[in-house]
Amino acid sequence: MSEWIDPALHRGFIAEQTDAIRLCTCADGWVERFGVDVLISHKNDTALERLKTELCLWALNVDFQFRRVFARFLPKKNADRETPRLALGDPDTNVQSTTLERTLRYGIDFAAGYSVGFFIDQRENRRFVRDMAPRSLLNCFAYTCSFSVAAATVGAKTVSIDLSKKSLARGRENFALNSLPTNDHRFVADDVMEVLPRLARKGETFEVIILDPPTFSRSHRGKAFQVERDFETLLLAALEVADRDGKILLSTNCSSLQERALEVMARFCLKATRRAGAFHQEPPLADLPPRVGAATLWLTLR
Repeated sequence: MSEWIDPALHRGFIAEQTDAIRLCTCADGWVERFGVDVLISHKNDTALERLKTELCLWALNVDFQFRRVFARFLPKKNADRETPRLALGDPDTNVQSTTLERTLRYGIDFAAGYSVGFFIDQRENRRFVRDMAPRSLLNCFAYTCSFSVAAATVGAKTVSIDLSKKSLARGRENFALNSLPTNDHRFVADDVMEVLPRLARKGETFEVIILDPPTFSRSHRGKAFQVERDFETLLLAALEVADRDGKILLSTNCSSLQERALEVMARFCLKATRRAGAFHQEPPLADLPPRVGAATLWLTLR
């Protein structure tokens, strides 16, 4: 059997009103809980069947009554990614649901594409933003705006940028799920690399900036962003709109860019802009094995 999350740790998450949890990680897949639903990500059919069986046994042991199980195949190429399919449960139940993270509610949609709308591995970074209680936050490549929601709940004014209008619409829905008005928040459906210079020309600056770009994307105008090639350019543009003592989250899922590589690039950008800064990482997640999930590093400017 695979190694599943300790029942006591699972109870601790539920006690703090968190039900977006990695339940199991193994060589051929992983299992995540999102509220009352479960997503199994698998590399082959054998892994899927084994993880389904193990899930049922583990759920009985911890008295977790899941509603549905969705299965998502893990292809070798991103171009082959597919929307999760229902593996267990009522096919007539709404594929949209919600999940909790430290009392905050986020929308989940199992029919919206390969990603369901929420990334568990950024949990501690969202907590750090809430604890910091910044006055302003710029969320680049915002997706469904989870960092913006976390910041807004502690009083920050936010700007969320993403190429996808649909993702930003889901971000607005996440604000609504938490009874947050959007009066002091902007949602910009555009290319981050074009928006950042516009913000700089207007003289806008932000206390916190989130940089969590996709490994590869292409703008509506056909311009490609490749994280290994373009992260330094992205950070240089972000430094132009960062407060003097601001904080920037550097994050990537690109396997060839770990925290050390992010720090090397950041030091180059600091030298190029004649700025200084320090680095730190938030604590590892208790439900994720080491070096699983996004590589993340906080840069604090001085």
